[in-house]
Amino acid sequence: MSFQQGLSGLNVAAKNLDAVGNNIANASTVGYKAARAEFADVYASAAGGVASNQVGIGANVAAVRQQFSQGNIITTQNSLDVAINGAGFFRLSNNGSISYSRNGQFSLDKDGYIVAHGGGRLTGYAADAFGKIVASTPTDLQISFTSLAPRATTDARLSLNLDSRAEVPAPAFDAIDPESYNASTAMTLYDSQGNAHALTLYFRKTAANEWDVHGALDGTAIGVGPIGSMSFDANGALAADVVLPLNVPLTNGADPLTFNLAFPAGRVTQFGVEFAVSTLQQDGYTTGRPSGFSIGADGTVLGRYTNGQSRALGQITLANFVNPQGLASKGGNQWVETSDSGQPVLGPPGVDRFGTVQSGALEEANVDLTEELVKMITAQRIYQANAQTIRTQDQIFQTLVNLR
Repeated sequence: MSFQQGLSGLNVAAKNLDAVGNNIANASTVGYKAARAEFADVYASAAGGVASNQVGIGANVAAVRQQFSQGNIITTQNSLDVAINGAGFFRLSNNGSISYSRNGQFSLDKDGYIVAHGGGRLTGYAADAFGKIVASTPTDLQISFTSLAPRATTDARLSLNLDSRAEVPAPAFDAIDPESYNASTAMTLYDSQGNAHALTLYFRKTAANEWDVHGALDGTAIGVGPIGSMSFDANGALAADVVLPLNVPLTNGADPLTFNLAFPAGRVTQFGVEFAVSTLQQDGYTTGRPSGFSIGADGTVLGRYTNGQSRALGQITLANFVNPQGLASKGGNQWVETSDSGQPVLGPPGVDRFGTVQSGALEEANVDLTEELVKMITAQRIYQANAQTIRTQDQIFQTLVNLR
């Protein structure tokens, strides 16, 4: 008599219950991937080959494989919670040791690095000093809390309409005499130290379709006479862009304010309606302190500053594998590369075969509790049935022993 079949059946049923119990226990673990026990039958080896009447000697556990299907996405109130919607893994570095995870519950450490549970740092592409992402070897992503340096204005442009019905003023131009010009507007410019300066522009009609532009910075006239002029055609349009290069010395110790003042054709008109300014644009800004950050669907970590500016601080890098099921679990909802998984392919979210990421969200475990409970009932019945085969074998064996 052989108890091998029943004993192996008990073992595989117990292993199946282990896998089911582990799935149920991790049903609320963020990013957890359900595991499935896979079994195979067992036959004794024979030198003469497999006989047509050979009976197997039971079953064994062929593998316990994790199922990397997509889990549900839930929203949270934490901007450092990040969910992957699609393929890919977060790449984590712990003192140079690389692991991979789908758990996007991140936080900041005392140095501003984005870290996962256990201290692994989230890695990605770094950004240069101008906020441009440099796709190279991934590095630890860090949120910088340093202030954003100021930028001097180098380009200023306006969109406006000058009233074609206006009369040519009689008095000579004088900034303090409103009767000597037809319209005016002001905009803020910034010097190399981030100081704000008020640029006032005065528009004076000199003839039909002809206008002079006068300027003053912080109440002081720029040069002598007009800084430029504009000519319109019979339809009230500029024939070409008017660009006025200006260089204004400053007395506060900053570099001279050197910039181009542009009146683009198509955005500056002379129609028979009231003077109106549509847009005032310039590329300078003052010093900005960090006010927050966000993570985009492409993984870009964008810092926001009190001066209204934003700048990329880095970009999350995702990893993908030819055979994700070949990854080895190391606990803490992390996996490591093996020869079966193949080498990781790295890239930004949303590109090629990588999924997108969602900030303020988490990916739930892909465990279906209903399915797991049904599997547990089935595994229990299989365990009971195998125990019954051992009991029956024992009864038969006892009968043989009792023969006289």
